[in-house]
Amino acid sequence: MSFLWLTILSALRILRRNPLRAGLTMLGIIIGIGAVVAMVSLGQGATASVQAEISSLGTNVMIIIPGATTVGGVRGGLGSISTLTVDDADDIEKKVGSVSMVMYSTRAVLQVIRENKNWSTIVFGTTPVFPEIRSWPIAQGNFFTQSDLDSAAKVVVLGKTVAQNLFEPGEEILGSQIRIRNVPLRVIGVLAPKGQSMTGQDQDDFVVLPFSTAERKVLGTRFLGTVGIIIVATQTRQDIPVVVDDIKDLLRARHHLHPSEEDDFTIRTMEDIAKTIAGTSRTMMLMLMGIASISLIVGGIGIMNILLVSVTERTREIGLRMAVGAKRAHILLQFLIEAIIMTAIGGALGVAAGIGVARLLTTMIGWPTIINTQAVAAAFFFSLVVGVFFGLYPANKASKLNPIEALRYE
Repeated sequence: MSFLWLTILSALRILRRNPLRAGLTMLGIIIGIGAVVAMVSLGQGATASVQAEISSLGTNVMIIIPGATTVGGVRGGLGSISTLTVDDADDIEKKVGSVSMVMYSTRAVLQVIRENKNWSTIVFGTTPVFPEIRSWPIAQGNFFTQSDLDSAAKVVVLGKTVAQNLFEPGEEILGSQIRIRNVPLRVIGVLAPKGQSMTGQDQDDFVVLPFSTAERKVLGTRFLGTVGIIIVATQTRQDIPVVVDDIKDLLRARHHLHPSEEDDFTIRTMEDIAKTIAGTSRTMMLMLMGIASISLIVGGIGIMNILLVSVTERTREIGLRMAVGAKRAHILLQFLIEAIIMTAIGGALGVAAGIGVARLLTTMIGWPTIINTQAVAAAFFFSLVVGVFFGLYPANKASKLNPIEALRYE
């Protein structure tokens, strides 16, 4: 152990002789490890954000959207023509077992006006179960009721972003009047803020009004009663597979589809969406980690080159040590420890840099990041492996020098 400790001290003294060269040698390791730690933190943060968004909508929820259609021999893409109706949603709620809630909606991007202020936002026409099925609490006031839906009442609920852009701080919002397409609407509530989604979209930038009000007085539709989306909640998560099959059978029968025809609608569960997004995030993370790993290889090659130069510079020293009794294993260990120390220092600085970059992304840009201790430990261990792998050849070359020739080396 005393020999090992003396060897480590000797290696540190040698690295201190030329700190600039040692620093530049470690730079590749620092960049590589830092990039790996930052990418893993970003990837895990994005995955956690997706899971949180999916959980907020509920794992027992499915989305039905209009599918591809063929009219007069011309095939339209997904959602090109709305094939879903209010009657479809009502039938699902009445006839499909294990369904707890059904919500349908339509949307458009319109200008919302209040006095001398205006704001372009998403206008949703939907049903009273919106706060429950979307797990979206009300911050002020109330949501509209079934009575408002039946009577096409001119009421509206604002998202937080819209409220902030149309009203001054401290100004009374509830009971105020806004206009959409010159239709006056009374504000009865403000939704609680949810912030940005993982894609950077502001989830609070929208207004909600009764579907009947949107359809008859604000948005208007070419085909009365059509909807853009239907969201169905089941009683339990285990009911989803059976409910999906039952909804498919019901909608195919309602839309008079022949057995040989494809569905003119698409059903997506939250688990499917989560798996797709998580798979995309994982692919991107692996690709970025692969690119970052190249820096580690380049850093390892740099360490090997510097150690080869060091072997050449210290040939006489090696010969002298062998002449006074140093064994081959001692010389091998000396250079191997130098390589390991350089990569260990570089790895530690790289981990610190990676954590710093991850924190910076969260603070300045708002990207979600999670520092995983296992990933940090794995990255640091990998840096040591790089040091051993690329330091082995120069160390082996130094240990095989002939003492007599090394002493005569100029």
